[in-house]
Amino acid sequence: QVQLVESGGGLVQPGGSLRLSCVASGSIFSIRHMDWYRQAPGKQRELVAQITTGGNTYYKDSVKGRFTISRDNAKNTVYLQMNSLKPEDTAVYLCYWSAYQNYWGQGTQVTVSS
Repeated sequence: QVQLVESGGGLVQPGGSLRLSCVASGSIFSIRHMDWYRQAPGKQRELVAQITTGGNTYYKDSVKGRFTISRDNAKNTVYLQMNSLKPEDTAVYLCYWSAYQNYWGQGTQVTVSS
């Protein structure tokens, strides 16, 4: 059973940066897109960024210009570089890969606070 494992979360001050990683434990075939979602307490899970196998990207409006999604196919890894972090970015960040079956990671906590 292939698993997705996120890392890179933590506590950061407003204006700071973090880079999240999501690694697949094995090969996943027929990938369509790789996503980062986030869920804050009491709020619905929301799509933050997406990258397709063709390299097209999507960003939630509130993170455009601050977050960058990228992938390393050789390492079975997708990244989310987060700059200029704001308190409202505080959430559990989860990766999701859409392929011949779909995979969710367990999430990594990001807390932006002074």
